[in-house]
Amino acid sequence: MGASLCIHGHFYQPPREDPWLGIILPEASAAPMMHWNERITRESYAPLAFARRLDAQGKIVDVLNCYEWINFNVGPTLMRWLVREMPEVAKRMQAGDAHSLRRLGHGNAIAQVYHHVILPLASLQDKRCEVRWAIADFQHHFGRAPQGMWLSECAVDTPTLEVLAEEGISFVILAPRQAKAIVTADGETPVDENSLNIGQGYVVHLPSGQRMNVLFYHGALSQRIAFEGLLANGEAFWGRIVEAVRQSQAGNPEALTTIATDGETYGHHFPFGEMALAYVLEQALARRDDVFLTNVAAYFAAHPPTCQVVLHEPSSWSCVHGVERWRSDCGCTTGGHPGWNQRWRTPLRNALELMKQAVNTHYASTAAPLMRNPAEALLEYGTVLANPELAEQFAGRWFTGEPALHDVCWKLLSMQEQALAAFASCAWFFDDLYRLEPQHSLGYAYRAFELMNLTGGVAPLEQFKIMLEEAVSNAPPQGNGKQFFEQEVLTQADTPATLLLTGCVRLQCEEREPPIGQPVECLFPHVGIELTVQQYNEETRVLEGTGVIRNPHEKQGRVMQWRWQPLSVSVAPGVPFASLAHTHLEVRETQGEQRRYTASLNDFSPATRSYLLHLVLQAEEKRRKPALAAAAKHVLAMIPYWGNEQYPVHAPEWWNGLSPYLVLEVLHNNNTSPLPQRHAEQQLQQEKIAAIVRSLATPAAQRLGERFVQEYFATKLQCPHSTDAHLARQVAMVRAVFPENDWWAVQNMVWELGVDKWPLLAGQLGFA
Repeated sequence: MGASLCIHGHFYQPPREDPWLGIILPEASAAPMMHWNERITRESYAPLAFARRLDAQGKIVDVLNCYEWINFNVGPTLMRWLVREMPEVAKRMQAGDAHSLRRLGHGNAIAQVYHHVILPLASLQDKRCEVRWAIADFQHHFGRAPQGMWLSECAVDTPTLEVLAEEGISFVILAPRQAKAIVTADGETPVDENSLNIGQGYVVHLPSGQRMNVLFYHGALSQRIAFEGLLANGEAFWGRIVEAVRQSQAGNPEALTTIATDGETYGHHFPFGEMALAYVLEQALARRDDVFLTNVAAYFAAHPPTCQVVLHEPSSWSCVHGVERWRSDCGCTTGGHPGWNQRWRTPLRNALELMKQAVNTHYASTAAPLMRNPAEALLEYGTVLANPELAEQFAGRWFTGEPALHDVCWKLLSMQEQALAAFASCAWFFDDLYRLEPQHSLGYAYRAFELMNLTGGVAPLEQFKIMLEEAVSNAPPQGNGKQFFEQEVLTQADTPATLLLTGCVRLQCEEREPPIGQPVECLFPHVGIELTVQQYNEETRVLEGTGVIRNPHEKQGRVMQWRWQPLSVSVAPGVPFASLAHTHLEVRETQGEQRRYTASLNDFSPATRSYLLHLVLQAEEKRRKPALAAAAKHVLAMIPYWGNEQYPVHAPEWWNGLSPYLVLEVLHNNNTSPLPQRHAEQQLQQEKIAAIVRSLATPAAQRLGERFVQEYFATKLQCPHSTDAHLARQVAMVRAVFPENDWWAVQNMVWELGVDKWPLLAGQLGFA
């Protein structure tokens, strides 16, 4: 029958979305990518979806979708971002699960706790929300109910397992040292990670009468993969796996060997780690050493566990003290700062618990007259988080108040979601308070407070700050949690004025400035911003109008009066929203207390300013592209007459900016001509353009050129008039002109369309 092997990948990134906009703002530490979701995806998650297998000559012989062959979970907050921003990766994950479902009768994918909170530290209501929302998200993205669930940091206790069982989850995966004892006819036999038989499944009998199946992964081998560079050599990796499999099989030929690692191990932590994994998967697919691949659900279906295990409670894989890492100075750290303490963890959790209790109390009292069953509605809200198109159906089922009050209901539900996001485990995992992760958590907490105030509550903000004051950074200049909150959260929080001004900038960049009297809306995941210009004074260049800020699914929103005026006479007349740097916006709320807000560039957080600058630069690139492309066309016509005496190139800064457009124009104009003279001219063009690009193109120009090339081939591969021979010649031309061009994305397109349909093109792209 052979030995069973299961490799599990944990794919998760903490919630990073701005609480007001719902997009991930630029993170400087993730450069050259915009933020860490993008960077990790490009370095790990995407390569795993298109893992190369090479022959001895370095030619591509296979492109493996690793998600077809490994057990895996995807964090809901990460999956939400992938579907929106990296859909090709999300589709490969979904296809991998569907393929395994057909092959084994059980899918590779399992669910994950929604916000990656530590469930043993959560209230019963929050446990249920995190599990129910995770299941709704999984069902939406994978089209089936999950059988298993990955627990954040493998943190577990009996109440957590009871909630999982209530919601239909049948198994979890844990670390071997979380097992305390094995139940036999003679009683409990203590075990540890060295004596536990990890080659079989176990069952936990719960006080309610329900049961939960448990599989323990191979701790030692998983650690070696994550921390000891085992991915440097695929054959060495395979050898270690076979060794572990043989040990598991001793006395049990049907044993399952399970490895569990973080997804970023393959590529981000260890470059080309996905290729080592692909090598191992192919060995198992070939049944080398009589080893074959399975997933956890299929194994449990074939081998229902009978041996009962008792767990350490509460326990986790990354804290030897149970779950203290997420609430106290237990000594568990990343090890990067010897001598530092983590006493800041307790006041951070205490402050967030205060926030959550206030949120829960306000939700229960305010929602009671507005919803049929507020507690159950909150649990079902996960269906809307997964699929916003279900909002109307959800409202019809749960909201009982007048339609005018439905906005309050949506705010209350959003308040609860923001409050839960604040408890993502990463806020406590690292060595100090002054990091992005605690900053994100405090931002979500503050947004929950705002929504509480907007729905008639009184947020305990001052008490919250007093509790944070006890959280002291290890770096004395940084100060305490109160200072951190006031400096990094309160000063960077959006207001109605900054939101409206953000809408102004985006509409301008998208060339959708509102005509006088006509509302125009720009949508972000968390907010819709509608602007109407009512009048424009040409003499003072002042714009006045109304604005509406709507949370997701709201109908009415917050109505504002705004007044836009330039701070400099240099701003061009007649151009609404012409210059962010010289803009001042005054906003007055037309309802309630009619509060006033103002906004200029200085009122935005550095991350939001970076985002707005990115929008402006994107718009400028789009605006300039036709002119630069036209210039490239003229230059292209003159290059054949460019003599050798003109080396070296003069005005290199001009050539550098033009080089990507030259490549694009050569692509568009590189048509085969029967005239030998024309062919010779093209060859001369290519040689001279290649000289320009090699000597002058900066990394930025190189990336822009790569994007142009990808966009060009994405279009041409879908064009019914494209021929294999012509596209192959196009690739050869780009290789000559742009020798460092990254063909990874184009290779993926050709692989998915079928290399047999494009044999000449595939050969040029490096396929065997």
